[in-house]
Amino acid sequence: MPLASKTLGAALHEELTLHSTLCRREAGAFQKAIQSGEDVVVACTQEKRLFAELGEQTEGASSVIRFVNIRETGGWSRDAASAMPKIAALLAAAHLPEPEPVPTVTFKSAGRLLIIGPLDAAERAASLLGDVLNVTLFTQGAGSSGGAQERRYPVLSGRIDGLSGWLGAFELQWLQSNPIDLDLCTRCNACLVACPEQAIGLDYQIDSEVCKSHRDCVKVCQVAGAIDFSRKPEALSETFDLVLDLRDRAATPTFTQHALPQGYFRLAPTLDDLPALLKLRELVGEFEKPKFFNYKQKLCAHSRNETVGCNACIDICSALAITSDKSRQQIKVNPNLCVGCGACTTVCPTGAITYAYPRASDQGVKFKTLLSTYAKAGGKDPVLLLHSQERGQALVGQLGRAAQLKKAHGVPANVIPVALWHTISVGLDVWLGAIAFGAAQVVVLTTDEEAPQYLEGLKVQMAVAQTILNGMGYSGTHLKLLHAGTPAELDAALQALARTRQHVPKAAARFAVAQEKRSTLELALDHLLAHAPQPPESIALPAKGSPFGSVQVNKDSCTLCLSCVSACPASALQDNPELPQLRFIEKNCVQCGLCVTTCPENAITLQPRLLLSPQRKEARVLNETPPYACVRCGKPFGTLKAIEAMLGKLSGHSMFQGAALERLKMCGDCRVIDIYSAENESKITDL
Repeated sequence: MPLASKTLGAALHEELTLHSTLCRREAGAFQKAIQSGEDVVVACTQEKRLFAELGEQTEGASSVIRFVNIRETGGWSRDAASAMPKIAALLAAAHLPEPEPVPTVTFKSAGRLLIIGPLDAAERAASLLGDVLNVTLFTQGAGSSGGAQERRYPVLSGRIDGLSGWLGAFELQWLQSNPIDLDLCTRCNACLVACPEQAIGLDYQIDSEVCKSHRDCVKVCQVAGAIDFSRKPEALSETFDLVLDLRDRAATPTFTQHALPQGYFRLAPTLDDLPALLKLRELVGEFEKPKFFNYKQKLCAHSRNETVGCNACIDICSALAITSDKSRQQIKVNPNLCVGCGACTTVCPTGAITYAYPRASDQGVKFKTLLSTYAKAGGKDPVLLLHSQERGQALVGQLGRAAQLKKAHGVPANVIPVALWHTISVGLDVWLGAIAFGAAQVVVLTTDEEAPQYLEGLKVQMAVAQTILNGMGYSGTHLKLLHAGTPAELDAALQALARTRQHVPKAAARFAVAQEKRSTLELALDHLLAHAPQPPESIALPAKGSPFGSVQVNKDSCTLCLSCVSACPASALQDNPELPQLRFIEKNCVQCGLCVTTCPENAITLQPRLLLSPQRKEARVLNETPPYACVRCGKPFGTLKAIEAMLGKLSGHSMFQGAALERLKMCGDCRVIDIYSAENESKITDL
């Protein structure tokens, strides 16, 4: 790699010494560095294992060691000579501290494995796993060759009614209806020979549709007594830690979600996925994963008064980990099923659910460090390439190697790859923050690992962000969704990016990305607006996915019942304690739609837009009406429209005639007094 130590040192504010054989002849320099106690960054991931071993073997080593890849991401490219700003940025980001630890979710597995599928395939899988795991088979047909004559594992049979759970806590529910008791069966095969219809398979199940009730099988099985047609079907259940499903997934989908539960493996009966089988062998013991999310119910726009408004997180979750709890006016997230993709946090309009590891604030610091260091080193038009740390990172590495072999151009000098836990774990707030920090483009690289709803969610959020930027006068395409499955496809797409330019703010922002989504959005919008080429008063936004907007009220229909005020989770709709008014603060509105579904008069509609005038943060009156005064004492106790509407609806009712109808025009106190006075007058008359 052509590395310029002076350029890199100037950008990092330190003097650099470059080592070309640090993992071999110059290993002593590494050992000396890790004895200093200062954090050490090794810009080589190829020999990560070797450096880790050296660190363990070095006496007095006390430094924290971090690794960063500057080779495939920058040094192995036709643009390598001009990639020093990018390499400096990657090195600077590698110096950042690790994100603070978060609470964890614990899984406990004793190795109880359930294998579902054809008996022959299930037994082959069990022979590969049974020395480590406690295997139980659930037969689903004999397969091409049937089961082995020797029964080495417990076998269940019947109709599967349910399978749910996760690693360490799967529950199987089934109906045992087979006349053959597999625990008593000795696999002597006498029943197969005796059956005239050949209704019994080598899985020792009887096909009831083929069987003609000759019961010859019962006669030949008298010694073992394994066959009993009078046995009633029995509903059973059992728990397992792991599940290996070898059934035809198209015919019998147990789990339909894109992200399968941890501990559940779905393979073809050919067992050609060796890594999955090896992983199964390792899943015995206690395991932890981060609790990836934080949830604040008071910010949630899901429901109020058992009325549903926003379902964004439920609809996008690929693990089916999020469900509705309308009675408690909130959502529920199952941390055991959550895979940490962060899609829910990206589409949440209020920030009620946030990504906990790494936090949005951690990602903001990283992006800001990358972009500021890149700019200090003289870099121009930086592009953040966000990719997953699994297939996305592997694809970037493959492109770097192809470039080294002169088969590809490689990652352009202005494209800075950034690995994320998942590509949808950051969204509108962090994207716009990155543009404010100086990024010319934010590109999200997707592969075949993303769920379809993730891609749709990214498109919707990007459409909103791009509309805002273009509406402020920033020309070009600042946010782009890029899909690639091969290094060649990625290479072509990145070269196309290098030929485009976008209009960005003249000065980089200095604010810090907050953990609260709306706070970051406000800071980013303020900076972008301050430097906007054409500052507008408002920007019309796409109807789908907009977290900003206004509400329109039909004043002829609205009775000022204020049901919408109690339903609004963001305090965007408010009443006036002094006057019958419906007021609105547009800055608070998240366009959840709860006001629309709650309004009994269907008087409210949403208007997705971004208002950028000072009025956005001020309360304005959407509707008002004169108060209705009590006909007895003159005290206002309601609105004129509401009381008139009530009188109009009840005037024809038999219970509200004469004095009863007149009492509807009174306040609560006068209504009680009037009823009491009428009762006393009636008693006096009777006397």
